[in-house]
Amino acid sequence: MVVPFLWMILTSLKTYAESIHVPPVIFPEKFQWGNYKEIFELLPFFKFMLNTLIITIVRTVGQVFLCSLAAYAFARIEFPGRNFLFLLALAVLMVPGQVFLLPQYMIMVKLGWLNTLQAVIVPGLFSAFGTFLLRQFFMGLPKELEEAARLDGCNHFQIYWKIMLPLAKPGLVALGIFTTLWSWNELMWPMIVNSSPESMTLSVGLSSLQGQYLTNYPILMAGSFLAILPMLILFIILQKQFIEGIAVTGGK
Repeated sequence: MVVPFLWMILTSLKTYAESIHVPPVIFPEKFQWGNYKEIFELLPFFKFMLNTLIITIVRTVGQVFLCSLAAYAFARIEFPGRNFLFLLALAVLMVPGQVFLLPQYMIMVKLGWLNTLQAVIVPGLFSAFGTFLLRQFFMGLPKELEEAARLDGCNHFQIYWKIMLPLAKPGLVALGIFTTLWSWNELMWPMIVNSSPESMTLSVGLSSLQGQYLTNYPILMAGSFLAILPMLILFIILQKQFIEGIAVTGGK
């Protein structure tokens, strides 16, 4: 698993000739640290990173909040058509995401949101997967906690906010992890709705370095390493939560 990352780092320090040499050159003859400097000259890298960071944070917070609200309603509130509406939400998981691209794009055109950050953020604020995941957590919590809260005069939102959310922390962490990784790495949708450098994300900016006939792989790998560095640092810091979140998700 580590080999591709090591290869990316080594390639980012090679000359172009070394990167395409056959047989492959594993270690560069001389480290080309200038490749990292050149990536900042070719692209407004910090602007792309800031855009990606804003999109990732807003999407993650939005999904955790909205999906947990919907999940609590489907798991704990009795209302007509609850199971049918939940099945409709799950049906979204069975449809390839590419099917939604054209209608979502038309909506962005009607709203005048092309080449804006909200065009990338808003369609990713909710997910059927997140709703399903958190519903399983809420359904597994004892009903006695909810009944005790009602006796104390709590309404549905107070029960959700003060009791259910703290107890569903593993599920919230798992959903936050998946949403963060997905939002940081997403390419297709940001590429469709954004063509302005002012609102581009890192993935779209790096894809512009790939030419039709020629790709400077050392420069591309240098940019790719810088792009994954925040996620790598996040993984190192939150490694325990990553593993727990994935393990709990698999268990559910």
